[in-house]
Amino acid sequence: MKAFRKQEGFTLIELMIVVAIIGILAAIAIPNFIAYQAKSRQSEAKVNLAAIFTSATAYAAEQPTPTYVVTGLSQIGWSPSGQPRFTYFYPVGASTATAFTLPTNFTAPTSCNTAPSTGWVVGASTSTATVPAGFTAAANGNVDSDNTCDHWQINDQRMLNNSQNDVGS
Repeated sequence: MKAFRKQEGFTLIELMIVVAIIGILAAIAIPNFIAYQAKSRQSEAKVNLAAIFTSATAYAAEQPTPTYVVTGLSQIGWSPSGQPRFTYFYPVGASTATAFTLPTNFTAPTSCNTAPSTGWVVGASTSTATVPAGFTAAANGNVDSDNTCDHWQINDQRMLNNSQNDVGS
């Protein structure tokens, strides 16, 4: 009987305090983790827009008269791969923003399928023949499954702009 009386352990109160501390730590960590996940998803748009910039710049350099204006998206030699979270747009012709064809296993959110209306440069003419007309490529996506879309744009000067930030909205 003496052996049973000398056994020590945790009381119910001590266990409840530990559970409460773990709950508080989880309540702090989970929202931060979700925000970091959404920010990492935005890197897809940044990387792909940089690739579009490189492809469009190379296309313009290969033309007899430098121009970013294309008649089809395949001309710049870039297309999305894998399972993109964004819809990508590039100007085709002189006035139309056209979306790149997405992989068959991807369905973009309906609210993010339209080309952005702000800051869009579609092959505007320049005064010097040696300088090609500019372009703006765009990416729209939903990185955190809410009703807000993330809008990214890059232009011929490699200026990256996040006109609508979906993270933390």
